[in-house]
Amino acid sequence: MSKLPTHIPVIAIDGPSASGKGSVAELVAEALGFHYLDSGAIYRIVAYASKEQRIAWNQAEAIAALVSQLSIQFVHGEILLNGANISMLVRSEEMGRGASEVAVHPAVRNALLDLQKSFRKAPGLVGDGRDMASVVFPDAILKIFLTAGVEIRAQRRFEQLRNRGLDANYETILQDLQTRDLRDSQRSAAPLKQVQDALLLDTSDKTIQQAVDFVLDAYQECLNSYKKT
Repeated sequence: MSKLPTHIPVIAIDGPSASGKGSVAELVAEALGFHYLDSGAIYRIVAYASKEQRIAWNQAEAIAALVSQLSIQFVHGEILLNGANISMLVRSEEMGRGASEVAVHPAVRNALLDLQKSFRKAPGLVGDGRDMASVVFPDAILKIFLTAGVEIRAQRRFEQLRNRGLDANYETILQDLQTRDLRDSQRSAAPLKQVQDALLLDTSDKTIQQAVDFVLDAYQECLNSYKKT
């Protein structure tokens, strides 16, 4: 019986906007007692901080320089930037668009790489984003590409915003998601894609719990495979 890898295990969950990967990743982390990295939130934070400093989202070098000044913490589901709770501010649709725009810049992605890797702590980490498996944690013990049809994702985001008491328009959300999908998949730096050894998880007809169970079962199979070799 071989031993498990000595490095800290990572479950990497990638996928497009509004696919539900954040909710799934957070619940998987909770079930396993692992740490959780919401890389999408980090890019939203960078977009927010850039706007606060009046730095346009196409000014790559200025944004990359700003990254070193940011102190980011995730505490009990809340997002803290330099000690201030900005959770609601960065969860807006505007900051979602901003995250997609700043993420296209290689300089910004490189500046954030060490920060993201620093979340890898014992006993393990579940990270979700666009390039968790391809760039940030290519040695992840389990890689998942979580997706759903764009119309379904738009409807989910629409309902989510309405439940928060926010104004929302389905057609606008659908068009925005289609634009983000295109931008994220065609960018030169770490494009959104399913890596070769990632499992495909289409949640179009699945509940969040069913998706969570899929990931947990796959992780257990990974552990079992190590024990058998």
